[in-house]
Amino acid sequence: MRLEARQSTPVWLNLALPLLAVAAAIVLCSGLIAMAGANVADAYGIMAVAAFGDFYAVTETLVKAAPMIFTGLAVAVAFRARFWNIGAEGQLMAGAVASCFVGGFPMAGPLGIAAMALAGAAAGGLTALVPALLRVRLKVDDVVSSLLLNSVIYFAVMALIEGPWKDPLSGYPISPPIEDSANFPVFFEGTRLHLGVLAALLAAVAVWFLITRTTLGFAIRVTGENAEAARYGGIRVDRILVATALLSGGLAGLAGVGEVGGVHYQVMSDLSPGFGYSGIVIAMLARLNPLGVVPAAIFFAAAMTGAEAMSRATGVPVFLADVIQGTALLTMLAALLFTTHRIRFGGRAA
Repeated sequence: MRLEARQSTPVWLNLALPLLAVAAAIVLCSGLIAMAGANVADAYGIMAVAAFGDFYAVTETLVKAAPMIFTGLAVAVAFRARFWNIGAEGQLMAGAVASCFVGGFPMAGPLGIAAMALAGAAAGGLTALVPALLRVRLKVDDVVSSLLLNSVIYFAVMALIEGPWKDPLSGYPISPPIEDSANFPVFFEGTRLHLGVLAALLAAVAVWFLITRTTLGFAIRVTGENAEAARYGGIRVDRILVATALLSGGLAGLAGVGEVGGVHYQVMSDLSPGFGYSGIVIAMLARLNPLGVVPAAIFFAAAMTGAEAMSRATGVPVFLADVIQGTALLTMLAALLFTTHRIRFGGRAA
């Protein structure tokens, strides 16, 4: 038995591998459910019902998926150019702070929402610009710099909401709320399905179009495939990396805008339970395809929503959702091997 390089990868295999990776992760995590003393079928059934059992459950899953769609898109765009942006979490928080600050000014509804979106995207983009410039100008590893910047942003936000930006009315370490006129409209009464969910879905289509149908998208893809060949072809690689960082950070910043404008209406320490880090796994699970980010993010959101209900009903720790996410990444990385190689048994290939 040996690995053999493929000459080409069948289309059906590219579509099947993410599904197989998710299925493998679910099977592997079944052992943890059994060890916790719960029935595996019942536990997964509860998760499915909690995530998709009725209209309200579906809307809650979509609300949780929206920020992860944005961060998944942010990572997918960056990784396409081989700009290793691990800082989507910090960029999300920067976008949340900027949008909350702008949303605190009295403005007409549509104008206030647009101003929040612009401020959040700009804050996220400028945050991502830091590791990009460090890489372009000083050859600093963008993995390290973008990752460490998450802690810088987080503790800066904590200093704000514990100090000068603490809500004077509640006295808790949270920011003052945005104006009511800046709250995102909700599509269905009795749900939290807000404008940011629609924006996330439209963003996936827009990013797909940019990557696959525009000159900038072509330059991003060529830079990621072979930077030296891109330079030889006349592409300004450093400029493309900077532009990619701004776009990636802006998308992550919009995730923070959605959480402020549509869910929390203010900034708090637990605004994001790790949406930025989940975006890395989602982008990999989607194989950096912007349209694939949407179902991957919905799967992660369903795991989060379902794990909470499963924990209440069966006693299985809610952290199972994190285990499923991490396992899905590992199984996807293993599955990616079979897009470029096949297993050959003796004289036959599998």
